Amino acid sequence: MSDFTLRLTNTLTRQLEPVEPTQTTADGMPLLRVYGCGPTVYSYAHIGNFRSFLTTDLLLRTARALGWQTRYVSNVTDVGHLTGDDLADADGEDKMAKALEREGERFANIYDLARHYTDALLYDWEVLNLLEPDVRPRATEHVTGQIEAVQQLIDAGHAYETDDGVYFHVPSFRDYGKLSGNRDAESLATGAAGESREVVTDDAKRDPRDFALWKKDPGHLMQWYSPFTEGEAGGRGFPGWHIECSVMARHYLGENIDVHTGGEDLIFPHHECEIAQAESLSDQPFARVWLHTRFLQVEGERMAKSSGNFFTVRDLVEDKGFDPLAVRYALISGQYRKPFNFTEANLKSAAKHIARLRHIEETLIPQAASREGDLDPAFEETLDTAYAGALAGLCDDLNTPRALAAMTEGVKAIYSRDLNAATASSVQVFLDRINDLLGIVRSDDAGSPEADPLAAQVEALLVERAEVRAAKDWTRADAIRDELDALGVEVMDGSEGTTWRKKTGA
Repeated sequence: MSDFTLRLTNTLTRQLEPVEPTQTTADGMPLLRVYGCGPTVYSYAHIGNFRSFLTTDLLLRTARALGWQTRYVSNVTDVGHLTGDDLADADGEDKMAKALEREGERFANIYDLARHYTDALLYDWEVLNLLEPDVRPRATEHVTGQIEAVQQLIDAGHAYETDDGVYFHVPSFRDYGKLSGNRDAESLATGAAGESREVVTDDAKRDPRDFALWKKDPGHLMQWYSPFTEGEAGGRGFPGWHIECSVMARHYLGENIDVHTGGEDLIFPHHECEIAQAESLSDQPFARVWLHTRFLQVEGERMAKSSGNFFTVRDLVEDKGFDPLAVRYALISGQYRKPFNFTEANLKSAAKHIARLRHIEETLIPQAASREGDLDPAFEETLDTAYAGALAGLCDDLNTPRALAAMTEGVKAIYSRDLNAATASSVQVFLDRINDLLGIVRSDDAGSPEADPLAAQVEALLVERAEVRAAKDWTRADAIRDELDALGVEVMDGSEGTTWRKKTGA
């Protein structure tokens, strides 16, 4: 795929620039090293979180389509993320501890809560057909490395200890603010809308921008012994949120990585602080490209539980009955660097696209298997052009609307002809390549008849329905319609074939 160049908008430089891996594998293949910030596992991840995770997923799929190897690390934060996380030095409760208070007696301890929501994350991750990271480290598994990094920052003059914790001294790193633009102390005193806000109070802090690397708190539900022993708390405490990702990224990917991803809410303070810590430790750039996904709205409003428009993956798949691949399709239908309005209308539209893809693979291709005929070079070229257009779209700053439009042209070409065994083989190759690139044709959890007994039952009924309608057996056709209705299935007949979906709420 040497004719394609992957370009991304780099938050650090504010420019669209080519991505070029700096390392190769043992056999000389380009190796793209990617770190994606994962969630704090105090609750179920919502669809806004997964929109960001899908951006990273598409980046990896594009790199692999170009013939590159990838190494992908995505963390789980299970300690140290405080509720005032819009500040460089967050205040408030640890989100994990607050969640345990909220859950009452459901969990025996905070570790059980973390395991539960981590398992839920992994389930939703698989349901949406995201590529599994090569490593998924948990912050609590790397506390020793975090303590060592904090001590190194103290020794290098970038951090200092007080009775309450260990702080990174922002003036010691002259490039602080280069990612977000938040370079002065005044920016910490006001929020995005100009409202007044409080920073962590510690009279021993040398600068209001300084942020905690280690919190001294012998009463915290998760605590470790450290060499930071000034004050009454002694050495007992827990790491700050920002140091966790810096340490895990450097541990698994090296001191300079290719791409670091996350939601736009992480630009400041989290990623800004990551850069300060990591580059103070290594004296070299931490990540060459920073890729941030814009916010998700739902039905034109900010997603919030109070507005009734806050959705997790399981809300849409299990409660509302939407095909998980339709949820994936809807979430990637807007380009990552533009705000996206997620609506039920575009989710229903996505479901129709997924149903058409599934109908091709599970009905049209098997039906064509017994039909004799020749290969059609022009048809193959049409499908190759459609795939190339999809790949070109993703190489153009992960332009998913362009990629999906190209894929749709291939689907239209398939529905425009009667397939035989030879042309059906070309179609299968096209679907396989599209699935590798976009992840929307099939997945182990979503869409194969083996994984979904309902899908197998519905497809069999639809095949029979087509046969009896062709034979004008309207009595049996009506009976099949009633069976499908009883299964909670909506059938859609169109000029390009028959598709189906589970009725909302069924």
